[in-house]
Amino acid sequence: MKTQDRYQLILRSITYNLKIIFANKFIFFLIAAIAFYLMVIGIMLFDDNAINTEDIYDTLIFPGILILFYPVIFNIQNDKDARMLEIIFGIPNYRYKVYLVRFAITMVMMFVFLMLMGWFAVFAVARVNVIPIVYQLMYPLLFLSGLAFMFSTLIKNANSTAAIMVIIGLTFLILAEPLQYSKWNIFLNPYNAPSEMSQTIWQNVIRENRIFLLVGTIISILWSLTNLQRRERFV
Repeated sequence: MKTQDRYQLILRSITYNLKIIFANKFIFFLIAAIAFYLMVIGIMLFDDNAINTEDIYDTLIFPGILILFYPVIFNIQNDKDARMLEIIFGIPNYRYKVYLVRFAITMVMMFVFLMLMGWFAVFAVARVNVIPIVYQLMYPLLFLSGLAFMFSTLIKNANSTAAIMVIIGLTFLILAEPLQYSKWNIFLNPYNAPSEMSQTIWQNVIRENRIFLLVGTIISILWSLTNLQRRERFV
């Protein structure tokens, strides 16, 4: 196959999978994410307090969760409803490529949307460096995406997976205050340094937290791919 033909095939594959990702109810989650973000930015505009990097990080994390929620959790369910699972699982090793490619496209898409939202914040409320903020945000968002992907292959029902992810999210939100500066806090804000902790210790906490999230993401994705080997569980 020629290089040009290979590029065209990759482009068609990405375009096709983007259509699937944007299908059904994803647009509503995207609208909700943008609406929530614009509402918070609007509140910030009329706030007398100075807006800093910590605030922008907190503002972006919830829209990021909304963006990843539908395409990751309902990925397999949508194929099941469209009666595509038998075709996908009928081709050896094809299913890994399909769902891994869609997962990767969703993560890239989420990164792009977060960058756009961050640049809008720079224009509207605060002069901050967007790239490191989005980079830090990708750790918890990738972890949650991997976890959602894993549960979707274990439970095989999108609504049940969504319920479990909501429970997990609420649990960590309830524990947000006691775990605020802990390395086990998946929502740890690296820009919210505690005044009573030295900078060296705080940097160690951030590094250990990011390693924990990265390892958790890798394990979740590998577990998901292992679950996809069991064709009889899905078809």
